[in-house]
Amino acid sequence: MFEKILIANRGEIALRIHRACKEMSIATVAVHSTADAEAMHVRLADESVCIGPPAASESYLNIPAIVSAATVTNADAIHPGYGFLSENANFARIVEEHDFAFIGPKSEHIAEMGDKVAAKAAMRAANVPVVPGSDGAVSDAAEATRVAEEIGYPVLIKAASGGGGRGMKVVTNNDEVSAALSMAQNEAKTNFGDATVYLEKYLGQPRHIEVQVLADGQGNAVHLFERDCSLQRNHQKVLEEAPSPSLAESERQRIGEICCAAAQRLGYRSAGTFEFLYENGEFYFIEMNTRVQVEHPITEMICGVDIVREMIRIAAGEPLSLRQKDIALNGHAIECRINAENPETFAPSPGRITEFHTPGGLGVRVDSALYAGYTVPPYYDSLVAKLIVHAGSREDCLLRLRRALDEMVVSGIETTIPLHQHVIDDASFAAGDYDIHWLEKLVADN
Repeated sequence: MFEKILIANRGEIALRIHRACKEMSIATVAVHSTADAEAMHVRLADESVCIGPPAASESYLNIPAIVSAATVTNADAIHPGYGFLSENANFARIVEEHDFAFIGPKSEHIAEMGDKVAAKAAMRAANVPVVPGSDGAVSDAAEATRVAEEIGYPVLIKAASGGGGRGMKVVTNNDEVSAALSMAQNEAKTNFGDATVYLEKYLGQPRHIEVQVLADGQGNAVHLFERDCSLQRNHQKVLEEAPSPSLAESERQRIGEICCAAAQRLGYRSAGTFEFLYENGEFYFIEMNTRVQVEHPITEMICGVDIVREMIRIAAGEPLSLRQKDIALNGHAIECRINAENPETFAPSPGRITEFHTPGGLGVRVDSALYAGYTVPPYYDSLVAKLIVHAGSREDCLLRLRRALDEMVVSGIETTIPLHQHVIDDASFAAGDYDIHWLEKLVADN
């Protein structure tokens, strides 16, 4: 097992990884920008190294600085968390070339799954259902129009690299193809450095279902059931729950087994998430995330499995400690992403935290690096806390979540807590009747 792990991230996920390491008697190294010198993960780590100024491009995305920090601190391994360099195949390759273990998948799997065209081809070969679409990239309007007519409008033009809604355009007829294609290519080039786009069928009212897997690259793989991530705004997840209120047990087992088989076929190692659109009883693969997910805590709550711990064990060359028969689905969990944003306009709200009180009690977990007196910097993602609640049933979970949201206090900045309170009070959400467009309609109507 590793003796020392460098955590190449910040905020709540850096703190989450630190905690897993300490429970495994592994020393930690925190890296940080000058803006994060007083961050909680820096305060708690055994060692810390400043790797650059506030801009992420000069600090948390600075590969030479991170590798140098690992070298001078004699770390054994590097955990990338999520975001930043977590799905950068070049970073994973460089880490291992410098004789550090990368706590994540092989670089070739990161690269393959990072290219959505290649990922869909790999999933087709692994018998995973995919959204109907082009066999590969489309480069001109004539080809895009031909494909669109074959699969039927509406269609979605999507960037092959990247995500977050950038480089995505919905097209409803032939007349819109040329302009939409050009805009998608330009956005893809600007945001991801890759103008490659492809087409797929646009589903009208799907849910976003993702399946969490763990695989050790030694032929063993398990699934930890699914999460429903349909509550989104601008293609960014806002609230997630597990299991999905829309799936029957037979569907849950079927898609879990399909994903495990695919992971084994790929020879995949570490944590991974298969993401699907789900409509009219059918699953359609859209992408695979080759990292720990922001929403991993709700899976941990319903399964009792420490996903980060398993990632560390697998990276150290150990086989999975679990078999599918060992994993039981227990109750229901919901996660609210608390962002430093105005709950109505969603404008960023960085600033100094004057008061911070987290809710407690049975089944309540808060993953956050906030503390009173800490200043939320304006340079990074606005996520400042995750409120996770678990109970024996979805109904009880919602009651507990309502109570926990009422207890939570974050003063000095604006947060999206009121948005979450509004969501869970809505009758449609309480009934589990929503899709990926539901939240944006709710916000628009209010």
